[in-house]
Amino acid sequence: MIWALGFGALGVEAPKAARSVHLGFPASDGVAFALDMVVEKSTPGSYFMACGWNTGYFGIQELSKDRKVAIFSVWDPTQGDDPSAVKTEERVELLHQDPSVKIKRFGGEGTGGQCMTEFNWKLNETNRFLVAATIQSNKTAYAGFLFDPARNSWRHLVTFRTRTGGLPLRGYYSFVEDFRRDSRSALETRRARFGNAWVCNTNGTWSAQTNARFTASSAEWEAKDTINAGITEGWFFLETGGAVSQTQALRSTLSLPESPREPKFIPLELNTLIKIATKP
Repeated sequence: MIWALGFGALGVEAPKAARSVHLGFPASDGVAFALDMVVEKSTPGSYFMACGWNTGYFGIQELSKDRKVAIFSVWDPTQGDDPSAVKTEERVELLHQDPSVKIKRFGGEGTGGQCMTEFNWKLNETNRFLVAATIQSNKTAYAGFLFDPARNSWRHLVTFRTRTGGLPLRGYYSFVEDFRRDSRSALETRRARFGNAWVCNTNGTWSAQTNARFTASSAEWEAKDTINAGITEGWFFLETGGAVSQTQALRSTLSLPESPREPKFIPLELNTLIKIATKP
């Protein structure tokens, strides 16, 4: 706790949280986004978000030492943070629900629909995520797939639909976040690797995402300097908190040395969704 005590001695309030760090992938509009993620360091109150886009996000959390989950969320097309204030016709719709998941409304950072499932992910193991989008008139339906190593198969967790004006997937990104925010959490390190990232464009062609832009949040109550990003063993990585030292400049672009030839571990069900989404 020397670091925190040092802030107090200087009359400066200690940071409440480790800084959120992100990777942005410059892909074209698409109908699917797939990505692998390996968590290397974690602590309770951490969110490792794998597949984010302009209207939602999908990843895993460590809620406590004994509980880990996967979360898939889609925003309402409205402003405000009170989920009960959103009119029924403006709310995210539920089209599909795996029997094992829990569905609820969320608020506080916009509003929308959230799917949560117990998922006992482990450090240094590969987690696989996939989001498929289908345009339905002025709305878009987003299906979340999670690879379950215990079953050696994909699980279709949920499909949410929201009003988008009929837009496809866009604005792809990943992040690492400290949501515990109790000051002590800023002293703890979170680190994850991101790779095998693919986007299927609206013509049905998959492209490997080998470039990513490194950014970070700007909240005043976050630790500023204990962040970093880079490339290791052919993967992107993000880390934040604890004694992390920054070597990669913010807003710089990271590039992987090689591009894989084709995506792997794509669920069979997705083939049908892509054909529907990309038909003339």
